[in-house]
Amino acid sequence: MYWNLAMMDWNNVTLDLNRRTNDWNVTTTDWNSLTMVQNVRTVDGNGKTLGRGFIAMLNTLSAISGLKPLRVRIRIILQIIQCIYYPILAIVAVPANIVTVVILSQEKCGLSRCVSHYLIAMAIADLVVIIIDLILRRIPFVYVVENHLFEGIHVCNIHAVFIHAATDCSVWFTVTFTFDRFVAICCPNLRSKYCNVKTAAVVLATVTALSCSKNIFWYFMLSKKYRDRGTSWFCWVTRDVQASPFWAAIEFCHYIITPGVAFILILLLNVLTVRHIAVTSRSRRRLHQQSNRKSTKDPEMKNRKNSIILLFLLSGNLILLWSVSMVYSIFWRAYSFGYKSVYLPRYVMELGYMLQMLSCCTNTVIYVITHPKFRKHLKNIVHYPFTPIVKCIKH
Repeated sequence: MYWNLAMMDWNNVTLDLNRRTNDWNVTTTDWNSLTMVQNVRTVDGNGKTLGRGFIAMLNTLSAISGLKPLRVRIRIILQIIQCIYYPILAIVAVPANIVTVVILSQEKCGLSRCVSHYLIAMAIADLVVIIIDLILRRIPFVYVVENHLFEGIHVCNIHAVFIHAATDCSVWFTVTFTFDRFVAICCPNLRSKYCNVKTAAVVLATVTALSCSKNIFWYFMLSKKYRDRGTSWFCWVTRDVQASPFWAAIEFCHYIITPGVAFILILLLNVLTVRHIAVTSRSRRRLHQQSNRKSTKDPEMKNRKNSIILLFLLSGNLILLWSVSMVYSIFWRAYSFGYKSVYLPRYVMELGYMLQMLSCCTNTVIYVITHPKFRKHLKNIVHYPFTPIVKCIKH
């Protein structure tokens, strides 16, 4: 009997040891998953090789699918997409904007010289943003390597000034183009005085100078050293700057002016332009009916229709693709300053950056859609390298 009791106690001890072993195995598995997540953060922050980082993120995504919140998984998915999305965007955007500048500079697309100047300026600004923001900022933070590209180069605050100045130019050139079309359509008395090449050159130069002057504060706000993590501030920032009401107010004004005020002006000018076109269309239609003309085609209204389609596509594209980035930028500064009633996940910032960069190469697509002559010149440029080969084959 005592032997049986001893055997029962021994069996209980064995079961307890097995249970503890299973618990230890589960704990080890959880620890390995957490370690893998930390490794991805190390890859993202301290700079491992590209292949190991990309594969580690894919492995981690499958390993933590049931362990981590949805926002963490979404952010990892976006980081994986960025490894493919940003290089493809750079490969497409740089030649697209260069080709746009070349085609519009020839002034053979049926556009006025004034309009061509604005569109060329917008394409150049988008090209600069692609080079100094996408290629020299976003891609290095995605494709981190053992030695960071900018390690030891202490020019981050100067880099920030150029990035924000180019971005401001890209946005405000669209505003000036919208205002030019508003004057051309709604203000016939000012059309000849304002809608000309000289005025366009002065306006574009003024916007460029103001954009550079407005963003000088980034030089004093940020440090010269780059951070090794992709954040809204990609330069090192001291605690005093992060908690300073003075710098918070300046940064709030920056994000409210660009693109907040710019969006409001674009929407207001478009509404006034549409209202004027609607009134004018009714008046001209009435005159056509009273004159009993057989032909209902109106060349003037056709030109206005083409102009308004181009205007709406350009301004709508800018507002649509910039909205997420603008909302998160204002929220993030408010949140870091203590306003925490609303929380936006970090992946919203990543998505906003991706859409903002996309806006720098969509104007070429808009020109292709709206202007047959631009489309014709683009086909000629694309076919030009293959023309000698085709001639050789024919002969």
